Amino acid sequence: MSKLLAWAESLWTGAVATDHGSILTGGIGTPITEVAPGVAFLANFANVIAVDGGAELGLIDTGSPLTAQRVFDEVGRWRAAPVVAAIYTHGHIDHAMGIGPFDAAAVAAGRPRPRVYAHEAVAARFDRYRLTAGWNGAINRRQFRMPGLAWPTEYRYPDVTYRGQWKLAIGEQKVELHHALGETDDHTWTWLPGPRVLCTGDLFIWAAPNCGNPQKVQRYVREWADALDAMRALAPAVLLPGHGPPIVGEARVAQALGETATLLRTLHDQTVAAMNQGLTLDEVIAAVTVPRELLERPYLRPVYDDPVFIIRNVWRRYGGWWDGNPAHLLPPRERALAAEVTHLAGGAAALAARAEAVAEADLALACQLAEWAAAAAPDDAGVRAIRAALYKRRADGQPSLMAKSIFTAASEGR
Repeated sequence: MSKLLAWAESLWTGAVATDHGSILTGGIGTPITEVAPGVAFLANFANVIAVDGGAELGLIDTGSPLTAQRVFDEVGRWRAAPVVAAIYTHGHIDHAMGIGPFDAAAVAAGRPRPRVYAHEAVAARFDRYRLTAGWNGAINRRQFRMPGLAWPTEYRYPDVTYRGQWKLAIGEQKVELHHALGETDDHTWTWLPGPRVLCTGDLFIWAAPNCGNPQKVQRYVREWADALDAMRALAPAVLLPGHGPPIVGEARVAQALGETATLLRTLHDQTVAAMNQGLTLDEVIAAVTVPRELLERPYLRPVYDDPVFIIRNVWRRYGGWWDGNPAHLLPPRERALAAEVTHLAGGAAALAARAEAVAEADLALACQLAEWAAAAAPDDAGVRAIRAALYKRRADGQPSLMAKSIFTAASEGR
């Protein structure tokens, strides 16, 4: 068994527990591996798939600027033929920013650059990234705990865009592109009918779907589930995900796709049902039952996103930004509210002490009290220390990278 498939087996069986580290970086260093005739998989921060069409090669995703040279070297080690095509599964920078060395090699050899294929919405994403580069830099530095991360402003736009579905050939390999709303509005899942290989992009990532991310734009829960069902109907023999290792075997692939769709659909449908009763967002979150038995699957653990964030995302899509509490429609400034609550509590020190007192019973409540105390008395070192300690405890208890990163930033005074 190859090193790649041994890693895959260890995660599937639970011999190695999945967390965001094991998914995002656990396979880095594993050499490019052929997983089906003419199809090779390179475990990367965002995975890269190479397709051998005989005299020419294609790529499904290209990686990030940080891994571009490694991707180029590994693909060249696998096959010497030129890369003539690349498919972006979506426009996230860890998937669509590694084409540079392949472009340069083509130009140096006097060949046309690889033709890049993507859904038509990828170009609009790149335009938005340029518009909001400062914001995206800030939120991604916080999300990934990378203080030096600089958000790019130059992108390799696609040469060919499509809407709905598209078919192409990479030499002798037939390739089908299918658009789906899901983690993004520009997602493409790719089907190789010859070897029966499914390339999902981030529609499958060995974790509860990243469908609620609190710092990012709208995600699409119902359509994501529908796309997973459409993939499952093809009976793939191999699933190559956007992150994490391959899944090999028709039964395993069907199980992983089916249960991921079930998780998304139950969260979506319960949320909509509660909204249709006229409940507030707080009441909706309390009403939805999260299927814990599914979250225990090694490929559905909430190590990146949190199911509650998915509920909030459904609300945002159908219900807007107001949460149903009239006091939140045109609310007071946070600092004014904090000052009044602190006054009622007998001062910032008293409120911070109360936060410590309730932390064992309700850490979420404790953090809110400490937040008010710190907002009312930002120069009080004792209050700041209590706030930092409470958010550190909150971060330590979070399985999802999203929540852990935000709470960690708060514990560090940011």
